Amino acid sequence: MNIAVIGTGYVGLVTGTCLAEVGNNVICIDNDQNKLKKLNSKQVTIYEPGLETIYLRNFTNGRLSFTDDLEASILGSDVIFLCLPTPQDEDGSADLSHIMKITEKIADILQDVTDYKLIINKSTAPVGTGEKIKQILSDRKVPNFDVASNPEFLREGFAVEDFMKPYRVVIGSDSQKALEILRELYEPFINGTNLLIEMDIRSAEVTKYASNGFLATKITYMNDLARFCDKVGADIDLIRIGMGTDERIGQRFLMAGIGYGGSCFPKDVNALIKTANDNGVPLSILTAVDSINKSQRTWFFSKIKDHFKGNLKGKIFAVWGLAFKPDTDDMREAPSVTVIEMILKEGGLVKAYDPVASENAKFYLQNRIRYCGDKYETLDEADALIIFTEWGEFKKPAFDILEQRLAGRTIFDGRNLYSLQEMEKLDFNYHSIGRKTIVRGN
Repeated sequence: MNIAVIGTGYVGLVTGTCLAEVGNNVICIDNDQNKLKKLNSKQVTIYEPGLETIYLRNFTNGRLSFTDDLEASILGSDVIFLCLPTPQDEDGSADLSHIMKITEKIADILQDVTDYKLIINKSTAPVGTGEKIKQILSDRKVPNFDVASNPEFLREGFAVEDFMKPYRVVIGSDSQKALEILRELYEPFINGTNLLIEMDIRSAEVTKYASNGFLATKITYMNDLARFCDKVGADIDLIRIGMGTDERIGQRFLMAGIGYGGSCFPKDVNALIKTANDNGVPLSILTAVDSINKSQRTWFFSKIKDHFKGNLKGKIFAVWGLAFKPDTDDMREAPSVTVIEMILKEGGLVKAYDPVASENAKFYLQNRIRYCGDKYETLDEADALIIFTEWGEFKKPAFDILEQRLAGRTIFDGRNLYSLQEMEKLDFNYHSIGRKTIVRGN
């Protein structure tokens, strides 16, 4: 198929590249000239394991291209994917301005075009968005089109794997022709299995929000429970194992930590809350989830402040990990930013290392912290080490180097990377989430 993908952000670049990998001709459209220059010079603009290899292969053989020419791309394509940002607005709702503006431009291009076009919204957008897209196209008298919803379920750090070998593909449309095209498009990825789930467009739109809302609830329940464990002396890791063996609960998304972040969960939870409130059916559980997730960062900071008896002025903190999760350079809603801001406000100093996210972190933290090129470099003269991201290289550090270089001999582990048994053998003050605190004295 000839496919146009509008937007070369995280979802658009992965979608376009993976669709080209199975033989489609894909043209990706963006108005960011700097991004286009890089993409047309064989430079991937996001960090995502496995993406660069298939991007280079398909770009080199001509199945994947990048342009700012919207009109030519639309006219030359049978299927048009909308992969546009829907950032959180001030009232918590999803900002649909990017989708609506592009839809208006598409409508103007297609006003006198009789060839059939399928417009697929892959952007995360509230229920009713597909109908708004359809209404714009109808009002401009576009003669031959259908609209579908195809929400993305891509985990950052596993996006290529999730697209090429999906758990499920959700497609929503009121048109059988549109559904048939989507079946054909996704057949190479599902190989005749029952992973393709068809539904109406409104249900497809809600499915995306419902999924992220539920996963956010699992994470937040465990974080809230971890605070309780902290108080009563229970171990959240053992409780997680005891819970996770129940197949009705499952083991995934039960890891306690400092709260979820990223581009999806925070804004999707808030957008669903706003949509529910607008329709007079408040989702009280999700409202609590959002509140607890935000306060989890403050709670973690209070552990740091309590250890230093309320005085952080002049204290030096080594930070391992800035991205909101490992295997991505995404800093959106990263817990590290919130906690570091609190430390800086209290007069503390920060030296940070992240394998790939340091450049993106500068957008949020500027040069108010020192960025290091090695994890051990952060330790010199530091009063404590704080772990925000569970990168693989942090899981088995050389503890003898930590003992030599970490002056304060104190670790705040926001991801429970180290076992209590291991830390009991070492000479550190060790604070984690929902587990016993090990204090050796200052």
